[in-house]
Amino acid sequence: MADSELLQVVTGNSKFANKFYNILAEEEKGKNVFFSPISAHIVLSMAYQGAAGTTADAFSSSLHLGNENIAATGYHHVMSSLNSIKDVKLHIANKIYVMQGFPLKEKFLKSASELFLSETESLNFAESENSARKINGWVEGKTNSKIKDLIDAGCLDALTRLVLVNAIYFKGNWAQQFKKEHTMKEKFYISEVESVDCHMMHLTRRFRYRADDHLQAQILEMKYTNENISMVIILPFKRTGIEELEKKLVDVDFATLSEGMRSMEVEVSLPKFKVETTMDLQSILTRMGLGVIFDQMKANFSEISNSDEQLYVSKAIQKAFIEVNEEGAEAAAATGMVMMARCMPIIEPFTADHPFIISLQYSDGGSNVVLFVG
Repeated sequence: MADSELLQVVTGNSKFANKFYNILAEEEKGKNVFFSPISAHIVLSMAYQGAAGTTADAFSSSLHLGNENIAATGYHHVMSSLNSIKDVKLHIANKIYVMQGFPLKEKFLKSASELFLSETESLNFAESENSARKINGWVEGKTNSKIKDLIDAGCLDALTRLVLVNAIYFKGNWAQQFKKEHTMKEKFYISEVESVDCHMMHLTRRFRYRADDHLQAQILEMKYTNENISMVIILPFKRTGIEELEKKLVDVDFATLSEGMRSMEVEVSLPKFKVETTMDLQSILTRMGLGVIFDQMKANFSEISNSDEQLYVSKAIQKAFIEVNEEGAEAAAATGMVMMARCMPIIEPFTADHPFIISLQYSDGGSNVVLFVG
């Protein structure tokens, strides 16, 4: 295994996740946020394969990857590894939809198919309803019907040349499951005194745990039946501590949150929850330094096609879903990018009864891949 490229991709994804989360939390203050950093990172890494000049430089710096070859080789190993894990369902898939008759460069196609394991399909985007139906049908199939209607027909027309799509789906059971009879209706505090009712699950078992004085938070790791997959939950000490926690997480690598933990008896109270989100990524990606890819005049994707048409990204969307219950969790996300031709996320009490942050991670050989954050 190409350890160097793999490590760079894992590290790059983690840094990307951190910055993405901080911008998202600021833009969506007070709302539930949930996203898949790896889904966005993969689809952008695919687009990186076709970039040149200052556009390629922007990808390198924003994705925290040295060059496009590191991205492709590293993700080949990440995807092969994630798609072969046992005892949980975890699938990642890529697909490129291209306008009928639009010529793709052989090098770009080879990188997409052999390294990103991407399928390619030709569509007539002028038939926008039919094209959107086909793309959305593929995404729905890959995410067990959790992500629907990723691409709106209004995003497609006769000038659309490429649609790059990544879909990720996860479903896993807790290694130590909550008993349904212990789930009770309790209060979840959205401010110091204001609360809403929730279904609170309860379990006392040995878990990896630590209290972090710098973050002013408790950190709990809950494993799935495949113990390489875990959910890390960061719970502020104070009911109203979520905004302060988000500020402190600016300089913290999500992939290292589980370091320094020790196994101890923890009395866990965790609400059942379900979150669904839809995001237009242009604002966030622009703030992360990728504004050039949306610029009709400046974007340089000359390594994608031999055509004289100047390509740019007209739309970047992600839909994400997570449901956590007594058995475990189910999560899915899909990210789509549309390219146009320029018109010529002792017993220690851990009571999650106020806002907290989760990170769903895959760990293998010392490297943690951040799959979802919310």
